[in-house]
Amino acid sequence: MKVTLITGASGGIGEAFARRLAKEGHNLFLIARSAHKLKSLSEQLSQQYKVTVQYLPIDLAQAGSDARIANEVRDKNLEVDWLINNAGIGSGGDLLEYTMDEYRNMMHLNMDAMVALTYQFLPAMRARKSGTIINVGSMAGFNGIPYMNVYAATKGFVMYFTEALWEENRLYNVHAMLLCPGATETGFFDAAKIGSDRKSSFSTKKMETPEQVVAAAMKGIRKKSMLTISGFQNKVVKVLVNFIPVKAGIKMYGNMMRKNLNLEIK
Repeated sequence: MKVTLITGASGGIGEAFARRLAKEGHNLFLIARSAHKLKSLSEQLSQQYKVTVQYLPIDLAQAGSDARIANEVRDKNLEVDWLINNAGIGSGGDLLEYTMDEYRNMMHLNMDAMVALTYQFLPAMRARKSGTIINVGSMAGFNGIPYMNVYAATKGFVMYFTEALWEENRLYNVHAMLLCPGATETGFFDAAKIGSDRKSSFSTKKMETPEQVVAAAMKGIRKKSMLTISGFQNKVVKVLVNFIPVKAGIKMYGNMMRKNLNLEIK
């Protein structure tokens, strides 16, 4: 049975993908850490849209998680037709505010897990000359971002990896696409300590909804785009940044982030 595998599916953009694709008739295999949330979402979608929804609660930051997922897929006799690498975490603050264990966890989840799952399921896609891979990057991946340094660097990795993946696999009729949302109502900023805990100036009024991001992604898939930037404002920002000298842009981001994080330099 063909399925769409979605990581980080228990909330935010991952959940929005699950709801949109279930509505369009996709059978789903959902991955996240929360068994309770996955169970509830799976039952709701299978009943509402009459599709098969299976799930596996697992922490993708743990070594060997990709092999365990691949084994589950094989044991259930599933065929991953779409792979949506959405799971990721971020951080906001000075480099020294976090431990190296926290950074290693972020790098493993944002980069290693994405590459490992792609590596697991790409051979079968190539063999049948059919498949779709969506890697969720970020507007932060286009530049170094002071005070989101490691996170932005991981998303830069996602961008370069996906661009190369697109070219390597298009002749196999396997479509890889980079999806770059900007600020989105997902709870990311709170989790990254850029939210209410730090009295940040980020406002949800400026943010897209996960549903808007997924709608942009679906348009990009239909167009066979290599890159989809969600939101008109984000597209404008991307164009404008190309005309700003790198050093000046980094300083601009630094000033913005210090304001948003209410940082005092001692």
